[in-house]
This record gives sequence, structure tokens and C-alpha cells, in this order.
Amino acid sequence: MSSRVPIRVAHSPDSDDAFMFYALATGKLTTGRFKLEHILSDIETLNRKAQAGEYEITAISFHAYPYLQTRYRLLPHGGSVGYNYGPMVVAARPMEPDELRQSEVAIAGELTTSALALKLWHPSIRTRVMPFDQIVDAVARGEAAAGLLIHEGQLTYARAGLHKVLDLGQWWLAETQLPLPLGGNAIRRDLPEADAHQLSHLLEASIRYGLEHREEALNYALQFARDMDPGLADQFVGMYVNQRTLRYGDDDRQAIARLLTLGHERGIIPVAPILDFLE
Repeated sequence: MSSRVPIRVAHSPDSDDAFMFYALATGKLTTGRFKLEHILSDIETLNRKAQAGEYEITAISFHAYPYLQTRYRLLPHGGSVGYNYGPMVVAARPMEPDELRQSEVAIAGELTTSALALKLWHPSIRTRVMPFDQIVDAVARGEAAAGLLIHEGQLTYARAGLHKVLDLGQWWLAETQLPLPLGGNAIRRDLPEADAHQLSHLLEASIRYGLEHREEALNYALQFARDMDPGLADQFVGMYVNQRTLRYGDDDRQAIARLLTLGHERGIIPVAPILDFLE
């Protein structure tokens, strides 16, 4: 028998990604001629590595896609999409959104979609990058006037005594009547077409397995939930792993295009986006 083809699948060490990749990571699905290696890293690091084409399959922020579109195609599944919710700005005291325009906001990375949405909200806003899992504490200690939260922090910020100032998912829906697409999975263009399609089917099957075996997938995902109780983790996973994750709807694709086109038109993204899905 020929040796198996090694494929690196890179994604964030978060409960929603863990839920999505549960079936593949724990051997619930046979991977045939492929030997999958799961690489866990924060999303901004994955965005940077994708620009160099480091991994065969990787999670990315949609904001980053124009910078790596010559190396990757988008998979038609695996998206984290918020409908009337999304990354939010929090502060240590009650604050009106207009006050943010004069504040410096801690963000998880320049290429995150949350950073793009924030700059679409106010193009000249001042930002400072720090690791996503340090933002809540930095705001609580007064080291940052406000912080833009991604991942589980969207549900747990109140524990640290923080106050919501702006939900960018709500703002985006009001502006565009579209959901806010945050991140997705991309596959490298140099893979043989047949391999790319087989791998795409495997990833889709893993998402479907998690949705159809929710309790066991959630139990696995809890180890990545950063001290959230099961009920809160279930809520968070439901926000970002659902039918939109299984396959993008027409409004999801419209939203991705609208988000990136606006970013380019307003000078935030220097590269014109060319969306290319593996179908």
C-alpha cells in the first residue's frame, strides 16, 4: 500500500473550532489516503502563516483572504458567521459608542475580521494589537481604554466587570441587512483537484458529525472553552457552528463580498478581493 499523504489542518484552539473538527481529531471518520495533522494556533498567527502558504488547509479571517487569495481557495463550509451578533467592544466603565472614536482599542490582530469591521465603523480609530486572550484583563486593569473581543470573551466579559459598548455584528446587520462573516477555512491551490475535493468532503463530514452528535462533540470541545461552564460553551458553539457553517447561504456569500469590497473601496485593504470558492 502506498504511503498516506500528510495534510496539515490548522485552526484555532477554541471550542467552536474544536467542535467543528471533533470527528476528524478523534478518529470518528476514516480519512482514507490522507494522514491529517491538526495544528492549533491563534487566528492572527494563522493569517500570517497563510500568506506564506504554510499549511494545506487553514482557518483564516475573511479580512485576510485578499492577502492570500493567490495561494488559497475558500472552502464552501467551515464559516463562523454572526447574524445580529459578533465581535464586541467592551470597556471598564459604561461608555457611549461615540466615545470610542477618541479612544485606543485593543484588538487581536490587524488581519482579523473584527479589526476590519471596527475600521469600517470608524476608519480613523486608533488600535493596539495584543493577544486575544489578554484583552479582557488589560481592559479590566485599565491598561487599555477599550478592547475588541473575539471568541468566548463575547459571552464572559461581564465576569470581569466590563461593559459592552458596541456589538459590531448588530451594527453590520443594521448597515447592510447581512450577517457578519468572521472566518472560514481555506485550502491551498497547489493541491491536486481530486485531493482538494476529497478533503473538502471530509471537513464537511466532520462539521455534520458534530452537529448530529452534539453532546459528545460539545464534551470534547469543553477542554478548549477557557473555563466556560457547559451551558455557556453550548451557547457559544451554537453561535458559530450551525447550518451556516455546514454550507454558506447566498446571504453569507453576499456578506463576504460586501465586507471585503467595502474594505478595499475605503482603503483598508490594498488588494482587490477576488472570491474563489472550491465548489
